[in-house]
Amino acid sequence: MDRERAVDRLSGCYVTVPTMFHDKDLEVNLEATRQHVRFLIEGGLNESTGVILAAGAAGEFPMMSIDERLQVTEAIVKEADGRIPVVMGAQTASTRELVELVRAARRLGAEYVQVSPPYYYVHTEEDFYEYVVAATAEAEDIGIIIYNTFWTTRNVSLKMVERFCELPNLVGLKWAFPTADCMELEQLVSRFAEQFCVIDNQLRFVTSHMLGARGMEVHICNYWPQWGVRILNLLKEHKYTEAQKQLVHVAMPFYALWQEMEQHTGGDGYLDKLCMELVGLPSSPSRPPTRDIRDKFREKARRMLIESGVPGVINVAT
Repeated sequence: MDRERAVDRLSGCYVTVPTMFHDKDLEVNLEATRQHVRFLIEGGLNESTGVILAAGAAGEFPMMSIDERLQVTEAIVKEADGRIPVVMGAQTASTRELVELVRAARRLGAEYVQVSPPYYYVHTEEDFYEYVVAATAEAEDIGIIIYNTFWTTRNVSLKMVERFCELPNLVGLKWAFPTADCMELEQLVSRFAEQFCVIDNQLRFVTSHMLGARGMEVHICNYWPQWGVRILNLLKEHKYTEAQKQLVHVAMPFYALWQEMEQHTGGDGYLDKLCMELVGLPSSPSRPPTRDIRDKFREKARRMLIESGVPGVINVAT
């Protein structure tokens, strides 16, 4: 693979496509998922402004079978049609299943796979290193992105990241740390931004960009892709004060509401879907065990969107 090209194409807004389900039976709704990909692309997301992730956490991969994850990925790859790079989520607790997912990503035409430490058991770092090596052995021309999901398993150390530098197919680090102590994110970016595309998953976009990070996780793109592109352009133009003000004005209220909602149910992506609904986009409930709490938070979410300046918010909560 052309590693330099793979690193470059991973830059920009990193957006998880929510998986849509039919309201009645919660079966996967591939057409609505494809429609959302079209919305993201029409809103300015393309190969120069970002990538999209199929079957990630906000895509509710834990609630889907492997076959469903592959169906969703195939639909997203076909709809993207080369206009924007596609990442396939490959999180799993099994090395054998990981190998199967990486092989499938190659077959379906995804450019990257996202890999996290296996969960449930707290594996050692040596376990995780061999797990990643198994993925890269199958990758060939697929780029591997390591996602540090410390909240589900062990935190990945900077020493382990140094070892990852040996693996030619490893091109991205999607990163957050358990705490903001010791400037850990700053250490990661300053040490590894030249080797990898570092994707900021800690909302420290201004600081990380100044130090060389090339990507940022942006849930807000799912209902306002133009905003994500705007933040990206502000960062590229070094308009850091304006970018930080936008994060405070738009991202901070979104995440504050998310924290409130997670006191009522678990999962990921349920606020993305509610906000999508409130700007007139197709949406759906999440699959259990995530409970449908849209009615409880619909009006609060609508007010948050209006106060943040989101265009096209519906006038009446329904």
